[in-house]
Amino acid sequence: MTLPMTVPAPGLPARVRIHEVGARDGLQNEKSTVPTEVKAEFVRRLAEAGLTTIEATSFVHPKWVPQLADAEQLFPLVSGLEGVELPVLVPNDRGLDRALALGARRVAVFASATESFAKANLNRTLDESLAVFEPVVRRAKGEGVHVRGYVSMCFGDPWEGAVPLPQVVRVCKALVAMGCDELSLGDTIGVATPGHVRALLSLLNEEGVPTDVVAVHFHDTYGQALANTYAALQHGVTTVDASAGGLGGCPYAKSATGNLATEDLVWMLRGLGIDTGVDLGLLVATSDWMAGQLGRPSPSRTVRALSHKEQ
Repeated sequence: MTLPMTVPAPGLPARVRIHEVGARDGLQNEKSTVPTEVKAEFVRRLAEAGLTTIEATSFVHPKWVPQLADAEQLFPLVSGLEGVELPVLVPNDRGLDRALALGARRVAVFASATESFAKANLNRTLDESLAVFEPVVRRAKGEGVHVRGYVSMCFGDPWEGAVPLPQVVRVCKALVAMGCDELSLGDTIGVATPGHVRALLSLLNEEGVPTDVVAVHFHDTYGQALANTYAALQHGVTTVDASAGGLGGCPYAKSATGNLATEDLVWMLRGLGIDTGVDLGLLVATSDWMAGQLGRPSPSRTVRALSHKEQ
């Protein structure tokens, strides 16, 4: 493929690590159950396309996320992929037990920047939810496991509206203090804009949270995900969450639409001369295949454009 033409821009990182969330965040909202072997094949194909961090599943109670009730069956099917990290979500001590029993070496906890979302998602206050995570993070670190802390509603909340930046920073600092190795800043309902992104990243730095522990997770509700990602790259962020084919949303925030599509991200980064290690052709083919499994076209514009050219 000769396009897009590579035209680097000054001040951007040379390489970006894509944290692929399609197999977990992307599929968790699907109404019809996706067979375990299809999920495993999805992960394998993503790995073949060059993605080296693929969030595999979530060890939540099946009642809350029925789509991911097969975590114990799925993880062993993909855990042997060479050179691929397979983070899993663990909501509590029981979830961590299940993940560790299967040999998981990277886990994530899911916090909220707002009281309303903490109540909707975790049925606890914000501070109560952080208190639940503390022993989970401490025990995971004691086992030598890498811990990511997701922070949802960093840029806006469907119940509370705008979220004050210091409120987001307080939650981020609490997760770092617990021992989280990485923070993923979530724009759960997709309302962020580039200036907002820069302001939050700057305040985090001022409050002692370094950029190198920060990842960004944008939803494309208002078409701002790539612009917001570019703003984060300008600030020095080098880890970006994305979902193959643009799959996903949030089961507890009905206004949340799809994640930033991995293909759209790779197209932009390729044009900027930023290395990802991802084979865009194989990735598009994977998302096209998954769209066929789900019975609907991919929402990714890059998938649609390149798939159309191949027909």
